[in-house]
Amino acid sequence: MNAMLVKGVTKQFHGRPVLNDVSFELEKGECLGLMGESGSGKSTLARCIMGMQRVDKGAIRLMGERIDHLSDRKLRPFRKRLQLVLQNPAAALNPKKKIADSLLDPYLFLGKHVRLQHFSAVSESLLVKELLDAVELPGELAARYPHELSGGQRQRVNIARAISIEPDVLVLDEPTASLDVVSQASILDLLTDLKEELGLSYLFISHDLAALHEMSDRIMVMKDGRLVDNFHRGDIFSPNRETYTKELISIF
Repeated sequence: MNAMLVKGVTKQFHGRPVLNDVSFELEKGECLGLMGESGSGKSTLARCIMGMQRVDKGAIRLMGERIDHLSDRKLRPFRKRLQLVLQNPAAALNPKKKIADSLLDPYLFLGKHVRLQHFSAVSESLLVKELLDAVELPGELAARYPHELSGGQRQRVNIARAISIEPDVLVLDEPTASLDVVSQASILDLLTDLKEELGLSYLFISHDLAALHEMSDRIMVMKDGRLVDNFHRGDIFSPNRETYTKELISIF
Protein backbone atom coordinates (compact mmCIF):
# COMPACT_ATOMS: atom_id res chain seq x y z
CA MET A 1 0.00 0.00 0.00
CA ASN A 2 1.24 3.50 -0.84
CA ALA A 3 1.33 6.27 1.74
CA MET A 4 -0.80 8.62 -0.36
CA LEU A 5 -2.72 8.41 -3.61
CA VAL A 6 -3.95 11.50 -5.46
CA LYS A 7 -6.15 10.67 -8.44
CA GLY A 8 -7.72 13.07 -10.93
CA VAL A 9 -7.79 16.03 -8.56
CA THR A 10 -9.27 19.19 -10.06
CA LYS A 11 -9.83 22.53 -8.34
CA GLN A 12 -11.26 25.76 -9.74
CA PHE A 13 -11.44 29.31 -8.42
CA HIS A 14 -14.03 31.59 -10.05
CA GLY A 15 -14.27 29.23 -13.01
CA ARG A 16 -10.51 29.16 -13.56
CA PRO A 17 -8.78 25.79 -13.09
CA VAL A 18 -5.83 25.94 -10.68
CA LEU A 19 -5.47 22.15 -10.46
CA ASN A 20 -6.30 20.08 -13.51
CA ASP A 21 -6.55 16.28 -13.31
CA VAL A 22 -3.59 15.87 -10.94
CA SER A 23 -2.64 12.25 -10.19
CA PHE A 24 0.34 10.71 -8.40
CA GLU A 25 1.35 8.16 -5.77
CA LEU A 26 3.59 8.72 -2.76
CA GLU A 27 5.26 5.50 -1.69
CA LYS A 28 5.95 4.64 1.95
CA GLY A 29 9.31 6.00 3.03
CA GLU A 30 9.68 8.08 -0.13
CA CYS A 31 10.43 11.76 -0.56
CA LEU A 32 8.48 12.92 -3.60
CA GLY A 33 9.47 16.36 -4.84
CA LEU A 34 7.16 18.85 -6.51
CA MET A 35 8.66 21.76 -8.42
CA GLY A 36 7.12 24.57 -10.44
CA GLU A 37 7.02 28.31 -10.77
CA SER A 38 5.05 30.57 -8.43
CA GLY A 39 1.35 30.30 -9.23
CA SER A 40 1.62 26.85 -10.79
CA GLY A 41 -0.74 25.31 -8.22
CA LYS A 42 1.74 23.70 -5.81
CA SER A 43 0.44 25.30 -2.62
CA THR A 44 -3.18 24.82 -3.67
CA LEU A 45 -2.47 21.13 -4.02
CA ALA A 46 -0.96 21.10 -0.52
CA ARG A 47 -4.05 22.81 0.92
CA CYS A 48 -6.35 20.31 -0.82
CA ILE A 49 -4.35 17.38 0.53
CA MET A 50 -4.56 18.83 4.04
CA GLY A 51 -8.33 19.34 3.77
CA MET A 52 -7.95 23.13 3.99
CA GLN A 53 -9.68 23.41 0.61
CA ARG A 54 -12.18 21.05 -1.03
CA VAL A 55 -11.41 19.42 -4.36
CA ASP A 56 -14.00 19.79 -7.12
CA LYS A 57 -13.22 16.41 -8.67
CA GLY A 58 -10.97 13.46 -7.95
CA ALA A 59 -9.92 11.63 -4.82
CA ILE A 60 -7.17 11.76 -2.18
CA ARG A 61 -6.36 8.63 -0.20
CA LEU A 62 -4.11 8.42 2.85
CA MET A 63 -2.79 4.95 3.69
CA GLY A 64 -5.61 3.52 1.56
CA GLU A 65 -8.45 5.56 3.10
CA ARG A 66 -10.20 8.33 1.22
CA ILE A 67 -10.03 11.70 2.99
CA ASP A 68 -10.98 14.39 0.46
CA HIS A 69 -14.73 14.20 1.13
CA LEU A 70 -14.59 14.19 4.94
CA SER A 71 -15.99 16.89 7.22
CA ASP A 72 -13.61 18.64 9.61
CA ARG A 73 -14.82 16.45 12.47
CA LYS A 74 -14.35 13.20 10.54
CA LEU A 75 -11.00 14.35 9.21
CA ARG A 76 -9.60 14.90 12.71
CA PRO A 77 -8.39 11.29 13.28
CA PHE A 78 -6.42 11.52 10.02
CA ARG A 79 -4.59 14.64 11.25
CA LYS A 80 -2.46 12.30 13.31
CA ARG A 81 -1.27 10.67 10.09
CA LEU A 82 -0.82 13.76 7.94
CA GLN A 83 0.91 17.00 8.92
CA LEU A 84 2.01 20.20 7.19
CA VAL A 85 5.15 22.33 7.53
CA LEU A 86 4.80 25.79 5.99
CA GLN A 87 7.29 28.22 4.48
CA ASN A 88 7.07 30.99 7.08
CA PRO A 89 8.09 29.65 10.49
CA ALA A 90 7.12 32.84 12.32
CA ALA A 91 3.57 32.91 10.97
CA ALA A 92 2.99 29.29 11.95
CA LEU A 93 3.67 29.92 15.65
CA ASN A 94 1.44 31.82 18.07
CA PRO A 95 3.56 34.78 19.24
CA LYS A 96 1.79 34.78 22.63
CA LYS A 97 2.58 31.16 23.42
CA LYS A 98 5.79 29.77 24.81
CA ILE A 99 7.53 27.19 22.66
CA ALA A 100 6.58 24.37 25.04
CA ASP A 101 2.89 25.17 24.66
CA SER A 102 3.14 25.37 20.87
CA LEU A 103 4.89 22.01 20.76
CA LEU A 104 2.09 20.40 22.75
CA ASP A 105 -0.78 21.85 20.72
CA PRO A 106 -1.06 19.07 18.09
CA TYR A 107 -0.88 16.31 20.70
CA LEU A 108 -3.45 17.92 22.99
CA PHE A 109 -5.76 18.83 20.10
CA LEU A 110 -5.91 15.28 18.78
CA GLY A 111 -6.24 13.73 22.23
CA LYS A 112 -7.50 10.15 22.05
CA HIS A 113 -6.46 9.78 18.41
CA VAL A 114 -2.76 9.75 19.36
CA ARG A 115 -0.76 6.73 20.53
CA LEU A 116 2.93 7.52 20.52
CA GLN A 117 5.64 4.96 19.82
CA HIS A 118 8.82 6.99 19.32
CA PHE A 119 8.14 9.73 21.85
CA SER A 120 7.01 9.52 25.46
CA ALA A 121 3.60 10.67 26.64
CA VAL A 122 4.36 9.97 30.31
CA SER A 123 4.39 13.70 30.96
CA GLU A 124 4.02 16.83 28.87
CA SER A 125 7.40 18.15 30.01
CA LEU A 126 9.14 14.96 28.91
CA LEU A 127 7.41 15.06 25.52
CA VAL A 128 8.56 18.65 25.02
CA LYS A 129 12.14 17.70 25.91
CA GLU A 130 12.15 14.75 23.52
CA LEU A 131 10.74 16.83 20.69
CA LEU A 132 13.36 19.54 21.15
CA ASP A 133 16.04 16.85 21.25
CA ALA A 134 14.67 15.34 18.04
CA VAL A 135 15.13 18.62 16.16
CA GLU A 136 18.45 19.36 17.84
CA LEU A 137 17.35 22.32 19.94
CA PRO A 138 18.36 22.94 23.59
CA GLY A 139 15.73 22.33 26.24
CA GLU A 140 16.00 25.89 27.53
CA LEU A 141 14.11 27.12 24.45
CA ALA A 142 10.92 25.56 25.81
CA ALA A 143 10.36 28.59 28.04
CA ARG A 144 10.96 31.16 25.32
CA TYR A 145 8.62 32.88 22.85
CA PRO A 146 8.91 32.66 19.05
CA HIS A 147 10.38 36.16 18.66
CA GLU A 148 13.30 35.10 20.85
CA LEU A 149 14.34 32.40 18.36
CA SER A 150 16.13 32.66 15.04
CA GLY A 151 14.34 31.78 11.80
CA GLY A 152 16.08 28.42 11.64
CA GLN A 153 15.18 27.63 15.23
CA ARG A 154 11.54 28.55 14.63
CA GLN A 155 11.38 26.24 11.63
CA ARG A 156 12.84 23.43 13.73
CA VAL A 157 10.05 24.06 16.26
CA ASN A 158 7.49 23.81 13.46
CA ILE A 159 8.99 20.53 12.34
CA ALA A 160 8.92 19.30 15.94
CA ARG A 161 5.22 20.21 16.14
CA ALA A 162 4.56 18.26 12.96
CA ILE A 163 6.30 15.10 14.15
CA SER A 164 4.93 15.34 17.71
CA ILE A 165 2.02 13.07 16.83
CA GLU A 166 4.16 10.71 14.72
CA PRO A 167 2.43 11.12 11.35
CA ASP A 168 2.89 8.87 8.35
CA VAL A 169 3.18 11.74 5.86
CA LEU A 170 4.61 15.25 6.04
CA VAL A 171 3.66 17.82 3.42
CA LEU A 172 6.59 20.24 3.30
CA ASP A 173 5.56 23.44 1.52
CA GLU A 174 8.73 25.43 0.77
CA PRO A 175 10.15 24.62 4.25
CA THR A 176 13.49 26.37 3.63
CA ALA A 177 12.45 29.26 1.38
CA SER A 178 12.58 31.98 4.06
CA LEU A 179 15.86 30.85 5.64
CA ASP A 180 19.49 31.80 5.08
CA VAL A 181 21.76 29.39 3.20
CA VAL A 182 23.31 27.86 6.33
CA SER A 183 19.93 27.30 7.97
CA GLN A 184 18.55 25.82 4.75
CA ALA A 185 21.27 23.20 4.65
CA SER A 186 20.86 22.26 8.31
CA ILE A 187 17.06 21.94 7.96
CA LEU A 188 17.46 19.64 4.95
CA ASP A 189 19.91 17.48 6.92
CA LEU A 190 17.46 17.34 9.82
CA LEU A 191 14.55 16.35 7.57
CA THR A 192 16.65 13.59 6.03
CA ASP A 193 17.54 12.20 9.47
CA LEU A 194 13.94 12.38 10.76
CA LYS A 195 12.63 10.61 7.67
CA GLU A 196 14.88 7.64 8.39
CA GLU A 197 14.42 7.64 12.17
CA LEU A 198 10.62 7.94 12.15
CA GLY A 199 9.81 6.16 8.89
CA LEU A 200 8.20 9.25 7.37
CA SER A 201 7.05 9.87 3.80
CA TYR A 202 7.46 13.38 2.39
CA LEU A 203 5.75 15.46 -0.26
CA PHE A 204 8.47 18.08 -0.64
CA ILE A 205 7.26 21.22 -2.44
CA SER A 206 9.90 23.70 -3.53
CA HIS A 207 11.12 25.97 -6.31
CA ASP A 208 14.71 25.30 -5.15
CA LEU A 209 16.18 22.81 -7.61
CA ALA A 210 19.22 22.06 -5.44
CA ALA A 211 17.03 21.23 -2.43
CA LEU A 212 14.72 19.08 -4.54
CA HIS A 213 17.64 17.19 -6.04
CA GLU A 214 19.17 16.59 -2.60
CA MET A 215 15.98 15.48 -0.86
CA SER A 216 13.80 13.74 -3.43
CA ASP A 217 13.68 10.17 -4.66
CA ARG A 218 11.40 11.27 -7.49
CA ILE A 219 10.49 14.73 -8.76
CA MET A 220 7.25 15.96 -10.34
CA VAL A 221 6.94 19.17 -12.33
CA MET A 222 3.78 21.29 -12.26
CA LYS A 223 2.76 23.89 -14.83
CA ASP A 224 -0.57 25.74 -14.87
CA GLY A 225 -2.13 23.24 -12.47
CA ARG A 226 -1.04 20.14 -14.41
CA LEU A 227 1.73 17.65 -13.74
CA VAL A 228 3.83 17.73 -16.91
CA ASP A 229 6.80 15.59 -15.86
CA ASN A 230 7.67 12.88 -13.32
CA PHE A 231 11.11 11.29 -13.02
CA HIS A 232 13.68 9.77 -10.69
CA ARG A 233 16.21 12.16 -9.19
CA GLY A 234 19.09 10.74 -11.22
CA ASP A 235 17.28 11.49 -14.46
CA ILE A 236 16.87 15.22 -13.84
CA PHE A 237 19.39 16.21 -16.52
CA SER A 238 18.30 13.56 -19.02
CA PRO A 239 17.87 14.85 -22.59
CA ASN A 240 14.46 13.14 -22.54
CA ARG A 241 13.05 15.61 -20.01
CA GLU A 242 10.02 17.65 -21.01
CA THR A 243 10.78 21.01 -22.60
CA TYR A 244 9.24 22.90 -19.69
CA THR A 245 11.36 20.95 -17.19
CA LYS A 246 14.49 21.89 -19.12
CA GLU A 247 13.39 25.53 -19.06
CA LEU A 248 12.91 25.42 -15.27
CA ILE A 249 16.30 23.81 -14.77
CA SER A 250 17.97 26.50 -16.86
CA ILE A 251 16.25 29.23 -14.78
CA PHE A 252 17.05 27.73 -11.37
